[in-house]
Amino acid sequence: MISIIIPTYNEEKYIGRTLADLKTKLTLPHEIIVSDDKSTDNTVAVAGSYADLVHVPEVKHVTIAANRNAGAKLARGEILVFTDSSCMIQDPDAVFKRAIASFEADLNLVAITGKLGVLPEFETTGDRIVYFGFNIVHYVKNNILGMGEAPGKFQIIRKKSFDMVGGFREDLVTREDGNLFSRLSKIGRTHYDSSMLVLHSGRRAHQVGWVKLLYVWMLETFWVAVFGKARVKDWVGTR
Repeated sequence: MISIIIPTYNEEKYIGRTLADLKTKLTLPHEIIVSDDKSTDNTVAVAGSYADLVHVPEVKHVTIAANRNAGAKLARGEILVFTDSSCMIQDPDAVFKRAIASFEADLNLVAITGKLGVLPEFETTGDRIVYFGFNIVHYVKNNILGMGEAPGKFQIIRKKSFDMVGGFREDLVTREDGNLFSRLSKIGRTHYDSSMLVLHSGRRAHQVGWVKLLYVWMLETFWVAVFGKARVKDWVGTR
């Protein structure tokens, strides 16, 4: 079974569409876990109409990494899928069938990520340029260099491998996603599959601006790689 884990915080604007799309298109055995972070809007109520489980902690999580880990702890599937509240997995049945076949064919394969883009109604020229570059980087780092790299918007991971490395580092305010794939690449093979397409709202880049966001991402990637910790104390923009 596949366990799809979606972290949320005040996502009533997006979460219903994302969950309804999954429920309509996905026929493979699965469960959908919404790991909420004490939203103050109607996220929990909206999610409850579609998700198999909505988890709300007693105390708000410090990082989104902790929020994702909380959802993973409740998962019953052998394969964990991490995505975000505004992400739309294109043809989820085909994507997950391909993922399952890949895991079965290669026991050394521990995690998969795919091609990212922005939903057509929100996409800008800047989005197309940046994600073209991102997808190349993800291909090279996973499939050629074996270093492991993936955005939190789309990660498919063997649960036993996720547990083996201890899940997401909850002390990281940002780059917890790439850090997880980097650690997973130390125990097995990570893979980028361009046939697996995930589109999202692009709202963070649109709110913050690509120049500032790319600067923060690059600096944080360097900081985590060199110093082993995040430089910032609070992440830029929204989830």
